[in-house]
Amino acid sequence: MRGAVICAPGDVRVEERENPAIVAPTDAIIRVSAMCECGSDLWDYRGSNDATQPTPMGHEYAGVVTEIGGEVKNIAVGDFVGGSFFASDNTCQICEAGYQSRCAHAEYVGANGAQSEYLRVPLADGTLVATPGMPDDDLTPSLLAASDVLGTGWSGAVAVEAGPGRTVAVVGDGAVGLLAVLAAKQRGAERIIAMSRHASRQKLALEFGATDIVAERGDEGVARIKELTGGYGAHSVVEAVGTQESMTQAIRSTRAGGHVRFLGVAHGVELPGEELFFAEVDLLGGPAPVRRFLPELIQLIWDRTIDPASVFDLTPPLDQAEEGYKAMDERRAVKTLLKP
Repeated sequence: MRGAVICAPGDVRVEERENPAIVAPTDAIIRVSAMCECGSDLWDYRGSNDATQPTPMGHEYAGVVTEIGGEVKNIAVGDFVGGSFFASDNTCQICEAGYQSRCAHAEYVGANGAQSEYLRVPLADGTLVATPGMPDDDLTPSLLAASDVLGTGWSGAVAVEAGPGRTVAVVGDGAVGLLAVLAAKQRGAERIIAMSRHASRQKLALEFGATDIVAERGDEGVARIKELTGGYGAHSVVEAVGTQESMTQAIRSTRAGGHVRFLGVAHGVELPGEELFFAEVDLLGGPAPVRRFLPELIQLIWDRTIDPASVFDLTPPLDQAEEGYKAMDERRAVKTLLKP
């Protein structure tokens, strides 16, 4: 099969790889119908993660089951499925508490490289969710989004208790931040402030439900949030970048008693204890438990209640994966969908 592999920073190639095979009786193999490139992949592309080279790329996927292990009961060959970027058994105490991404038996699906024609998914019964039937082609991108960026943005909105009467601020205008806006809107937030300096992303944020755009960053951005909220700060803030500046901005933009959910993979972030103590905000971070929300999100997409597919603004074939990374790195694209 063909699959994307990173060989060095800035060097992504599509190469022939061995087709995946069933390794454990709880595995499933899927033929990937749609795959995409993630902002978190850019850390590898830019050389920040010191990934062992060469490394298969990709952790977002949707497709059709072609083979299952002997212990798989909930998923059948021929099902169209979506799944989280972390495999989980969905039965351990951590999963039952709603944190499947930290399952006691979690495995990173991306280790197998989802930017490829086929993918092995461990712990299939606890990881994959079948759609009600074979989806129309135009629904496939949205179902793909559910596997990470939609599920991650949604988890942020849930964690910060976005809802009626609340003001939500989103720090970061990548795909996760934009879909956190969509999630806050769907959950009934009264006011949604998108922090963005890019006209095309501001436009998409407004389409997804943002009521205000704040272009300022740092202390100026915090001051603008306070100005918009009567000096208090937002009730709820979703951080979707992963830098020191974005984290500081998120915490300082939150009113006392408010909630911050940081979704961006933290790189070089340090939290000053005294400032955090006196901020008096609830702070939650970590990989999003996408599997918790997949049944709800798939149904919302299936019913055409939400349409997150607009975050995909570049759709080259798999063979042009490197151009997709380059476009995202240069901020010429929000998110690249690859066609197998």
